Amino acid sequence: MLIQTYISGTSTVNIAASVESAVAAGRAPSGAQLPPVRTLAAHLGVAPATVAAAYRLLQDRGVVVADGRRGTRVRPAPPISLPAEAPLPPGVRDLAEGNPDLTLLPDLAAAMRRVKVEQRLYSDADLNDPDLLALAREQFRADRVPNEHVSVVSGALDGIERVAREHLRPGDRVAVEDPCFTGVLDLLHAQSLVAVPVPVDDEGMIPGELRRALRSASAVIVTPRAQNPTGAAHSPRRARELRTVLAARRDVLVIEDDHAGPVAGANYITLIDRQRERWAVVRSVSKSLGPDLRVALLASDAQTHARVEGRQTLGIRWVSHLLQRLVVAASRDRTPSRASRVYAERRHALLRALAAHGIAAHGRSGLNVWIPVPEEHTVVQALLHAGWGVKAGERYRLTSPPAIRVTTATLTPRDAQRFADDLARVLAPKRRTTGV
Repeated sequence: MLIQTYISGTSTVNIAASVESAVAAGRAPSGAQLPPVRTLAAHLGVAPATVAAAYRLLQDRGVVVADGRRGTRVRPAPPISLPAEAPLPPGVRDLAEGNPDLTLLPDLAAAMRRVKVEQRLYSDADLNDPDLLALAREQFRADRVPNEHVSVVSGALDGIERVAREHLRPGDRVAVEDPCFTGVLDLLHAQSLVAVPVPVDDEGMIPGELRRALRSASAVIVTPRAQNPTGAAHSPRRARELRTVLAARRDVLVIEDDHAGPVAGANYITLIDRQRERWAVVRSVSKSLGPDLRVALLASDAQTHARVEGRQTLGIRWVSHLLQRLVVAASRDRTPSRASRVYAERRHALLRALAAHGIAAHGRSGLNVWIPVPEEHTVVQALLHAGWGVKAGERYRLTSPPAIRVTTATLTPRDAQRFADDLARVLAPKRRTTGV
């Protein structure tokens, strides 16, 4: 337990700060258990109420989680600066980071040469570039998303965070996909929001499970296509079923995360209708145009739109117009259809190669394939020795079973076959043991 060496102080603030320092320095790893309140209070010579208040402060900050009788533990990826992960060894193929293929992104240098550069002052009124807003409205209209109120934010997670901050309060419960993108889980923890897991299959959230989650949840964060990590995508039938579930709770905030946008490899089927009181659709350009642009388009109801833009004016004021114009120029440079087609071919190649070995996997859309495994870390380490870097599924899962995430964006069909062969060899001993 983190007691003798790393936790110190006699006040609530100092005790909490010592724990944060230990986490930031890497001395308190994910899952490390903090001492019971009374044990630590006796060690520090303070009242139990002081330690309890420190633990509550750490929980509010998203650094720790209270886990009932199991005690208080350091949560995965707390919202403080952590030591950088060790790079993959030389010669290991990186299938872990979720990046798009650089060769399928537009030439930003060429696009920049066509961008009209001019200085803007604080008094300049427009928050958003009119050409970018027109482009956004055209895209949302094509996908049957109400497009009267559109904002520009600094990426998909920035949009989700801004909408959540305007409508939710610490302790509110939010229905999320299980497994779920780690960035979403981290944001919820950092805002002291409670994630309520909703199992998914290849078509998205299970309707009955969403109905159950909405008994207590006041918001839903859903990914209509390219769900990360499973690749799930709404079918028309599933979307109708989910809209029926949501229709019984018009007050629930619905946030749709379209992080992959037009390169997802699936049509966008929204759950939003004009009767919903609070909603937002966040569409990033990171996968189609490049992560470094840090631009996303946010369609929302009138109240959410006013709150988000009002809060922006108090902080960053606006997303750089240079970036906004660059997005417009890059969008005109290249249609995303080729990238979407190539990503789909690579994803399907891995799914076929895995199926030939009898290995079940999921990847209906997007840049990733989700592969259930008996035990994550053993498989990840064995693949690392075989020359493949993949993600353990632990950080993505709430109650769902073990799996690994494999990014297929740069994986050619030939390499996909090699990977599937290596994974089959890794899993073979466990399969024989299971069959005995």
